[in-house]
Amino acid sequence: MPSRTRTAVSGAVLATAAVLLCSTAAAARPAAAPAPPGWSAAPAPGDGAAPGTADRPYFYLEGAPGTVMSDRLSLSNPTGHTVTVRLRGSTPGAWLALASTEVKVPPHTRASVPFTVTVPRDAAPGERSGSLLATRGRGTGAEGRDAVPVHLRVTGRPLSALTVEQVSVRRRGPAALIRYTLVNRGNTVLAPRLAVRADGLFGPVLRRAPRALPTTLRPGQGVGLTETWADPPRLDAVDLRLTATAGGGAHGSATATYTTAPWGAVAGGMLLLVTGVGGPVVVRRRRRARGASEVPGARGAEGAGTARGTAGEAPPPGGDRADAAGQLAGTGPGARS
Repeated sequence: MPSRTRTAVSGAVLATAAVLLCSTAAAARPAAAPAPPGWSAAPAPGDGAAPGTADRPYFYLEGAPGTVMSDRLSLSNPTGHTVTVRLRGSTPGAWLALASTEVKVPPHTRASVPFTVTVPRDAAPGERSGSLLATRGRGTGAEGRDAVPVHLRVTGRPLSALTVEQVSVRRRGPAALIRYTLVNRGNTVLAPRLAVRADGLFGPVLRRAPRALPTTLRPGQGVGLTETWADPPRLDAVDLRLTATAGGGAHGSATATYTTAPWGAVAGGMLLLVTGVGGPVVVRRRRRARGASEVPGARGAEGAGTARGTAGEAPPPGGDRADAAGQLAGTGPGARS
């Protein structure tokens, strides 16, 4: 089957993240009512001959990310009056751009309408499908619609890459909820699988073998997911690890910590701590007080204070003082006798 495709590489990329012309299922959708014999739409032939299904039944374009590809749509009007046809891609505003969205085809002529397909630089390798739609308005005697299939193949080396991010664990009633985010860092569509592992102070507390997740990730897409942990430990310090894998060797993992402690156990531990530390302190203070009151010499010090008080009293008056002085000097009455 002959095919004619002109390709030009361009640095300009249409500002869109939409996938070209929907998915492969778009080509399988039932076509609209065929156009009446008055006009038709088909891929423009390469040799100037009248287009037909034996020549090019559909468009086929192939290019790498960042490539701009061009082709032409042919509109034929064998009738004796002008036909106005409106044109659009099956996904307006995506990778496909028409030179004109409305064309007037004079009687007994054929018009070629150029269009381009610009593949974004971050497009994933693979197949895309859709169609170009040509519609004739009602009330003109030539109502109808033609759908010309378009098949595109994005070339390039596939890259599978996957990361696990933002892992957290929160208790929810008797269970725990594990939250995390998976991000497709490659250029292929991924169907991820997840394994969960958790280890506490005394050994393993959770083991979940890899299982398929109910989601697929397009290139660059991230999705937040959750896992329910029905019976987490009530008193433990746990290291949690999530490991995600996908086709093409994609692999990613991330960790989080989860510490649990019932309020009753915490309160009891604090009480024991206070009792164990505060009790001996009080006992030591009481012993110190008793020991200070029983130290030898404490009473002697008290007596010395009394003696000092007695010595400080006034001496006896008159003769008594003289007699005492004479006895000491050897000249008193006691000395003569």
